[in-house]
Amino acid sequence: MPHSLEDLYREYFQLLSEIPYDAGSLDYTILARHIKYLDEINIGITGSASIFDMYQKDHVYLSEKFGEIFGWDMQRAHEEGLRYIDNRIHPEDRIELMQSGMAMLKFMLSSDSRVYKDYKMVADYRVMNAAGVYVRVVEQHTLLETDSQGYPWLALAVMDLSPFTDIQSRFRSRLINYKTGQLFVFSPGSAAERAPLTSREMEILLWISRGLASKEIADKLFISINTVNTHRQRILEKLNVSNTAEAIRYAAEIGLLHTFPTEQPDRDIR
Repeated sequence: MPHSLEDLYREYFQLLSEIPYDAGSLDYTILARHIKYLDEINIGITGSASIFDMYQKDHVYLSEKFGEIFGWDMQRAHEEGLRYIDNRIHPEDRIELMQSGMAMLKFMLSSDSRVYKDYKMVADYRVMNAAGVYVRVVEQHTLLETDSQGYPWLALAVMDLSPFTDIQSRFRSRLINYKTGQLFVFSPGSAAERAPLTSREMEILLWISRGLASKEIADKLFISINTVNTHRQRILEKLNVSNTAEAIRYAAEIGLLHTFPTEQPDRDIR
């Protein structure tokens, strides 16, 4: 696996180049409508939005909120595109962000195009503001449009200041199916890479978030306390957090807890 940013750029652009777009069928009036809408709602939202064109391999829209929130030079951002933005990402996070983006793209290209828009990637990392200080941000990536053949084309990213303010923590990224609640871990080099939380792990995390101890969860689900504790440990590993409080906070932050059932969970024994 390449480790330098230049190698990752080459691999990413090569991956995009292999998508067999029919350039003549790409309708850029669709992009214009999205840009018009984003400009109209720009005043009413706190986050900054961007659109990435996978055919052109660059950002085709950057909202002025990047300048308002982070003090970025928007003229340079428009002129330099990816390079300007990448140079403001913490160097420890930059490569992992690229790796996760490629992992998400490969995952989508190997999936049914009809469910592309059911997924969102949530990344939590550090960027530099105008004062030269790193701040933590949370960014959500979703697919806006496919081309006429069903290939991913326009991607939307919305970045905002993260409620998780620990600047010492490094990059985190997860891919979520917001309809099913299935979560995939894209932590480069991690043993849990692309490992989804199972339905049982999601169920146990829900009960933990409701304040139940391992013994209470075991009794409720008719499983052993050792099984519950094993699931708890796997949850921490997959979410790349050090304790259950962080797991609950992160799951709530990315909207995962909202996908869990509110009634009695299933009682399948695993």
